[in-house]
Amino acid sequence: MEGLIKGLIDVAIGHDDDNNNEQSASQSRDERSRSTWAQVVTGEEDADRDGGDRGHDRKHGNDWNRRDNEKEGRSRREEWEVQGSRISGQRQQGEYGSEHGYNRDQWAKKESSEENNDGWETVHKKAPRKHHKVQVENWEGYKRPASEQNYSDEVEVGAELEPSEDELADFARACNKLWELDLNRLVPGQDYEIDCGEGKRVHGREDMAQASLFSWVSEDVFRKPTFSRFCSLLDNYNPDQGSKEVVTPEEKQEQAAFIEEISRTAPIKYLHKYLSYKGVTSNDYQDFKRMLTSLWFDLYGRGGTCHSSSAFEHVFVGEIKQQGGQEVSGFHNWLQFYLEEAKGSVDYQGYIFPRRRGQFPDSETQLLTIQFEWNGVLKSVSSTLVGVSPEFELALYTLCFFLGGEDNHVELGPYPVNIKCYQLGNKIGSVFPVAES
Repeated sequence: MEGLIKGLIDVAIGHDDDNNNEQSASQSRDERSRSTWAQVVTGEEDADRDGGDRGHDRKHGNDWNRRDNEKEGRSRREEWEVQGSRISGQRQQGEYGSEHGYNRDQWAKKESSEENNDGWETVHKKAPRKHHKVQVENWEGYKRPASEQNYSDEVEVGAELEPSEDELADFARACNKLWELDLNRLVPGQDYEIDCGEGKRVHGREDMAQASLFSWVSEDVFRKPTFSRFCSLLDNYNPDQGSKEVVTPEEKQEQAAFIEEISRTAPIKYLHKYLSYKGVTSNDYQDFKRMLTSLWFDLYGRGGTCHSSSAFEHVFVGEIKQQGGQEVSGFHNWLQFYLEEAKGSVDYQGYIFPRRRGQFPDSETQLLTIQFEWNGVLKSVSSTLVGVSPEFELALYTLCFFLGGEDNHVELGPYPVNIKCYQLGNKIGSVFPVAES
């Protein structure tokens, strides 16, 4: 009886809250910790240069796996530790196409089921998605032998594809030249439309986007050869960073078809000219294409598992680390974002406040710093170039890898940007844009 009375007194005066308060304080301390990468992107701590997707010393590529546990899991928290992180229920996963699951009737049924019989709707439910068709009918054909492939005509190698003396002397000028040569870059409002939603800080957890990032993307986009061949590669990978990848002969053909297609475009031809002038690659174009294939698609170890990753998978597709709490790594491509958002696997949660006050993104912005969940795992900060072509991104990142440094401060059209580049031995460990204004 005395114990019961004492317990009632403790409840009355709030002693039972002590343990809860202690747990809340511990959680608050955890949530105050954030990654060096997050600080780099938002300008909260420019002095620490270890960076985000990989804080890797370019001179110590062979130490990647050892440092993966020691440094990447600790310094980058570009995502919060999301134990118990919710899988987005605002948009149910639908299907597009036979492989990717875009089924309009199924999607509509699931969205309508979120309402109960009294007409009440789920709190903070995303706005209904505008359905659009993704052209996937040709993608399977990219797995066929090279003799059965049809490619675009090659662009003519004219004076504009010859690096000027100024460009050869100034690496930043060459990067901006690639932007000018991106003839396939999309036009906001004409080829697609985005809704940036509201802004937030890196360590904020509230969802500040009531709609999807992409309102619509034109069907014509997926008829562009380099775009469609790029998209056909995205389902070739296991997102679990610790899983060993198995590449089939058909997937190898897809890789070869993609490299062959982009090699006919202006940005890649300019890249070849530039690298050959610098002595990085030979004048032989076939050797150059083989080098690109090896650089981007050869498998290497990441997170302690051999043959579990590649430059292409990490940078463009994205991976989910399992060690030290789940977190999204890589995933910097807008086409991958759009397709995963269309499936319901991505939940866009708002843009990250820019470094300079008063400069907020809008529907015309083509360099975004955002926050999202992928398969229920939070990526608290990620930068992406929206609407650019696959050939432009691959050319830009390849140029930075061979001739740049860890930090590459350049201008891409109207955007001042730092292309962060980390090596893994003689491979690309990670590369991504960081908005500088």
